[in-house]
Amino acid sequence: MVAKIKTGRSILGAINYNEHKVRLGKAELILAQGYLKDPSDLSFSDKLHRLTDLTKRNERTLVNALHVSLNFAVGENLEKDTLQQIADEYMDGLGFGRQPYLVYQHHDAGHPHLHLVSTNIKHDGERISFHLLANRASEHSRKNVEINYGLVKAEDQRQAEKITGKLILEPIVYGKSETKRAITNVINGLIKTYKFTSMAEFNAVLNLYNVLADRGAKDTRIYNKNGLVYWALDASGNKAGVPIKASSIYGKPTLKTLSDKFRLNEAMRKPLKASLIKALEHALQDQPGQLRFKHLLRGKGIDAVIRKNTRGLIYGVTFIDHNTGGVFKGSDLGKKYSAANLGTIFSLPGHAPTQRSSFSTQSKFTNDQLSAPAPGNSADYGLLEILYKDEYTDFGALGMLKQNKRRKKRRGRSL
Repeated sequence: MVAKIKTGRSILGAINYNEHKVRLGKAELILAQGYLKDPSDLSFSDKLHRLTDLTKRNERTLVNALHVSLNFAVGENLEKDTLQQIADEYMDGLGFGRQPYLVYQHHDAGHPHLHLVSTNIKHDGERISFHLLANRASEHSRKNVEINYGLVKAEDQRQAEKITGKLILEPIVYGKSETKRAITNVINGLIKTYKFTSMAEFNAVLNLYNVLADRGAKDTRIYNKNGLVYWALDASGNKAGVPIKASSIYGKPTLKTLSDKFRLNEAMRKPLKASLIKALEHALQDQPGQLRFKHLLRGKGIDAVIRKNTRGLIYGVTFIDHNTGGVFKGSDLGKKYSAANLGTIFSLPGHAPTQRSSFSTQSKFTNDQLSAPAPGNSADYGLLEILYKDEYTDFGALGMLKQNKRRKKRRGRSL
């Protein structure tokens, strides 16, 4: 868990920030400690005046607002009552356990997180010092919470990202978790990790995690307006649920954002080409069939996404190197690795015919690589085939925690 502390001069500003998120449906108030009403019964004035009433008792202290964010690792989707308890224990350790404070759960980022708002002015007008608050009290409190709730330690999160430069992601299982958050986690993790230069290459990686970026058909309004939506895919590669607008996702991975990323990746992926070509060369030296070719590459942490038309003919191939993050269309690596040449190799006498591709089979790489499902060989995927064509790649990104019990627990505290 990563704790970030901000201090300032505006209680109003801190509350306004969180209430704005609430109005947009991107956050909710899950706890109001030291207040006389349940969170759902509090008006904006109630939330503000409880804290500003304290600040008026010490007008000499100008820096009197505390705004904390508690950030959990991707995948730590904790229940609301657990989040409330974590907020309580953290504030106790911080020295603010007897202060009134508001706890907001935010839903607009790729990771679960809380925002806590309070003041350092006590009921008798004394001031709680902010000096070394972040360096000492917060660090000690955070570590205790991590141990008590079995959370990923902040140091481990930073070290893992420093070593691998990657996020550990899991493919979406539709219906298992909140769809928008799951899609957001995948998109932001992949954009950070992989170097793709087109929508086709981006979709090749997204599909491994059961996500699809969809511009719509050319005669639709969304296509003509340069819109983009994201879908969750089921185990058969079919769209599931409802689409999520790109502009509503944290980081805004719209067409414009992605086009800028594509141009940047063109330069950044160049040094990654040589090692991929070397692996392809080794896998092709015995002129293997399609299944063995993909198996050999998969053993080296590389996925070959081979696309076929309804007649079973190969019309495209994308290579995804999970070791370096490089994503390349076969022909960008050389004629030898193009779809046409690979189709010729795979059709040589002695090679068993292969079935059509889908995105249902999963494979796991080693710990220092990203976990990802690899394309399997079961059924035609229809719409996905269309979306990979060139014309689609060019464009010019709980209810409250037993509040009665909580009041009993806090009854001895000063209000």
